[in-house]
Amino acid sequence: MKAQLPSLVDTHAHLDNAQFRDDREAVIARALEQGVTRLLTVGTDLASSRLSIEIASAHPEVYAAVGIHPHDALTASEETLEQLRELITSAPKVVAVGEIGLDFYRDRAPREAQREAFRRQIRLAREVDLPLIVHDRDAHQEVLQILREENAQEIGGVLHCFSGDLEMARQCLELGFYLSFPGTITYPKNEELRQVVRGVPIDRLLVETDCPYLAPQPFRGRRNEPAYVRHTAEAIAAIKGLTIADVARITTVNSYRLFGVGEAEIDTRIAYPIRRSLYLNITNRCTNACTFCTKFRDFTVKGHQLQLAQEPTAAEVKAAIGNPQEWQEVVFCGYGEPLIRIELVREIAGWLKTLGVRVRVNTDGQANLVHGRNVLPELSGLIDSISVSLNAPDAATYQRLCQSSFGEDGYPAVREFLREAKKHIPTVTATAVAIPGIDMQGCRQVAQELGVEFREREYNEVG
Repeated sequence: MKAQLPSLVDTHAHLDNAQFRDDREAVIARALEQGVTRLLTVGTDLASSRLSIEIASAHPEVYAAVGIHPHDALTASEETLEQLRELITSAPKVVAVGEIGLDFYRDRAPREAQREAFRRQIRLAREVDLPLIVHDRDAHQEVLQILREENAQEIGGVLHCFSGDLEMARQCLELGFYLSFPGTITYPKNEELRQVVRGVPIDRLLVETDCPYLAPQPFRGRRNEPAYVRHTAEAIAAIKGLTIADVARITTVNSYRLFGVGEAEIDTRIAYPIRRSLYLNITNRCTNACTFCTKFRDFTVKGHQLQLAQEPTAAEVKAAIGNPQEWQEVVFCGYGEPLIRIELVREIAGWLKTLGVRVRVNTDGQANLVHGRNVLPELSGLIDSISVSLNAPDAATYQRLCQSSFGEDGYPAVREFLREAKKHIPTVTATAVAIPGIDMQGCRQVAQELGVEFREREYNEVG
């Protein structure tokens, strides 16, 4: 594997396919050379499921899924399902039940047979406690209905080669499912699918090839293979405004959480990169308990674990930063409120400024209440920009959404902090998360009245 290539996981390949019979070893080797460190080969019937297990057993980087594809639904007898169960229990590298689902586009099996095979395999997956890999083609609402009726949310899974619209994507996310995208998002005319990628939190996305099918644009019309999954990851990076390293890290964590495949970052990070910026995580403490904050579900941001066991010292922060001049900016921002530790912020920011590094602080704007004084003059000359979470056009809405520990004093303090910040920090921005139903225009108007910039932040997308 090339050291400079971020590690990726191809979460859906068909290495058992006859197109790989003569050069399967070379195909796997090329994937490793391209930084694809884990592959999931997916069965579509009993024979391909067995072969997928054989391939996984012979290669440490390959895992297997077993299942009956809707095209072969008529073969999903009790005997076949019992054999699938035996394969699962006897093969430790089986990590999912799939590829299963509905295909009302080709209709190669009667629809009622497809429905029954789908339901029975969901029940099997629940019995063996494995996630699902779901095939859905022109059967969106029935797929969702069956997943709900069979309580598939208890085991989770992925809608592979996702082809629905943004509304369907949201319904899948509500069920706790991931969405996986192949090379089709690289096709010039597939803007509708790119819009789905744009609208879905990346911490719920996976990348796949579905090889030997659906090769990305540079190889379109040719046999697809796992090495090409990087093109899909690069397309997602472009769509989401991230780097390929970000997408690789996040989707690898996602594959680990769903399938146990890949190497997930488990160590808490003090300094963590996103795009071209380096973020500093210096406290878990916060003055708000925002109803929309994702830390109450998970302390991960863009694939980085941020829950601190203890607050770092200045020396530990500097060690975590390394060479700060590698980054466009260094940002004080974790799941806690950084200005609670204003002395540490001042020390680190002062050191960064001696090195000519641009410094930003992301804050909830209540530091003056925390410290009982106006702290902004203390940041003058140390901070280039500050981003303040406004999040509401009025005090009542703010307290309902953000639940400040200072009660009704919280929102006026945020407004005053923004007004005062202009005197001491070159760039001041008020932000608001696009929570459904929020009066975004009202938030924008407050920022205008205060004479600061305004930025709308995406709901359910952190970092």
